[in-house]
Amino acid sequence: MSVDSGICHGLINIIYPLARRVVIPFHFGQLTVTGQENVPKTGPIILAPTHRSRWDALMVPYAVGKPVTGRDLRYMVSANEIYGLQGWFIRRLGGFPVNTGRGGISSIRHTVELLSNGEALVMFPEGNIFRNGEVNPLKPGMARIALQVESSHPGIGLNIVPISLNYSQPIPTWGCDVTVTVGSPISVADYSTKSVKKGAAQLTHDLHTSMTNLDRSSGQDCSKKKLL
Repeated sequence: MSVDSGICHGLINIIYPLARRVVIPFHFGQLTVTGQENVPKTGPIILAPTHRSRWDALMVPYAVGKPVTGRDLRYMVSANEIYGLQGWFIRRLGGFPVNTGRGGISSIRHTVELLSNGEALVMFPEGNIFRNGEVNPLKPGMARIALQVESSHPGIGLNIVPISLNYSQPIPTWGCDVTVTVGSPISVADYSTKSVKKGAAQLTHDLHTSMTNLDRSSGQDCSKKKLL
């Protein structure tokens, strides 16, 4: 089965401003976003956030979406989330399904196509929501896809941007503080000189290290605010 994705700008122009100006400010307490300048304005990028809550789907565009970076975002979403009315919205907001258990050739092909065309793609490298307060082992698929794009289009300049999403509560409730920290981009080309297996392993390791450092920093900031 083929996989595609699209963006309905009419819907985005309603949903995201509503979330940005009403829903998120009303539900959450203090919102802190740093490092937005680290998101490249052009060229293909993979935005790689930690995954802590369903709120992440709104926090990512709030922090680094079109109003901030000028870039439309595409999303790789677990296939079991693409159903009913929710699936209808996700598909029109740039989402497309992937089977997280088995992957999927069609989903991978679509991912490669988007990045080859210079799009900005959101992928949660941990694969699932984790509330244990640390960056969990990353799925290897992101690095492999990134290296595939770079090897197919030498010099395309694909970057992976690590992002830490940190909430002051394991399950964010009303008044919860949020800290979003955007890290420095990682150039995929730096890993393409090795074998795919070694390059993917090193890229995954370095991304995990970067995400962990960001998460610890933003977690400390969030804890301090909670104490104040």
